[in-house]
Amino acid sequence: MVNNMNISAIIQARTGSSRLPNKTIEFFEGKTLLGHIIQRVKLCKSLDSIILATTSNYSDDCLSDIAKKEKILIYRGSEDDVLDRYYRAAKEFGTEIIVRITSDDPFKDPTIVDKAVDFFQKLQPEIDIVTNYLPPTYPEGLDIEVFSFSALEKAWQEARKQSEREHVSTYIYKNSSLFQHFNFIHKESDLSHLRWTIDYAADMEFTKRVYAEIYPHKPDFSWKDVLDLVNQFPDLQAMNSHIIRNEGLKKSEMLES
Repeated sequence: MVNNMNISAIIQARTGSSRLPNKTIEFFEGKTLLGHIIQRVKLCKSLDSIILATTSNYSDDCLSDIAKKEKILIYRGSEDDVLDRYYRAAKEFGTEIIVRITSDDPFKDPTIVDKAVDFFQKLQPEIDIVTNYLPPTYPEGLDIEVFSFSALEKAWQEARKQSEREHVSTYIYKNSSLFQHFNFIHKESDLSHLRWTIDYAADMEFTKRVYAEIYPHKPDFSWKDVLDLVNQFPDLQAMNSHIIRNEGLKKSEMLES
């Protein structure tokens, strides 16, 4: 078991999304999407710091401004080589245990994040990465990854394919002989058919409706509050249920095959 190591959540974000540009600065319920994600990550009990890893592009100055307002750390680097941006952010701030957060997941849950960190610490030094979506049993958007800096550094040194540079942990998952994985599941039921992430306009509309229902009276709502809501109103769940899970990663891998 590992104690007293620097644990940081690194939020990867940019405004230049190909599928839904500027989604990170979409404003609803008093904050931008990025602002809401940062607020939720701040509720985690296991973290020493939060880092925004954005690009050096002028267009992403607005994201840096949001991070400054929220008083979190900032690293700016490559737009396309996300693995390099992630690695350099972790290295600059001395991060030893990394919690990967993406800026398209407005329902990231602190209890799930803390559970993943706890698993990672208890399973050291045997495990390099802890996840909850191999296989997935939580709604898409509650995916979490916790991994060591040494695993990230090895991936950064050795990954060559475009999909392995665009997606931070792809090289780690593809090389199970080099990295030891641990996956935890939602034991009560398989909820992987639910979609709580933002790639398209339908996803954003779903998010805004859920936030409008819950956020004003409970800004620190849990993922189970969202589950109760979609169970109560099935039309919400139907809004974006036609979209394929992890579509972006699958497309980039198909282009290389």
